[in-house]
Amino acid sequence: MKIKKGDEVIVISGKYKGVKGKVLEARPSESRVVVEGVNRHKWHIKPTQEKPGQIIDREAPIHVSNVAVLDPKSKKATRVGYKMEGDKKVRVAKKSGAEI
Repeated sequence: MKIKKGDEVIVISGKYKGVKGKVLEARPSESRVVVEGVNRHKWHIKPTQEKPGQIIDREAPIHVSNVAVLDPKSKKATRVGYKMEGDKKVRVAKKSGAEI
């Protein structure tokens, strides 16, 4: 999966199309990411003897195919490529060639 935690992404399809946000969590085994402010749902937590019940509002994961990385220079959607810098492999934006 080419999208990592901390990347700035834009949603390119679905209900939240056009929304920009930061990746809070990446789940490569499920091919899903959690994006800040996107796909918010309410979770109902049952009460226990130690804690009262509550309703938590948080982001749910979306499929990685519905998001694209933002180019650091133009702030538009771009694909991710890889380039070797010496012994190190770095991610680069396909549009501008800038390091992500």
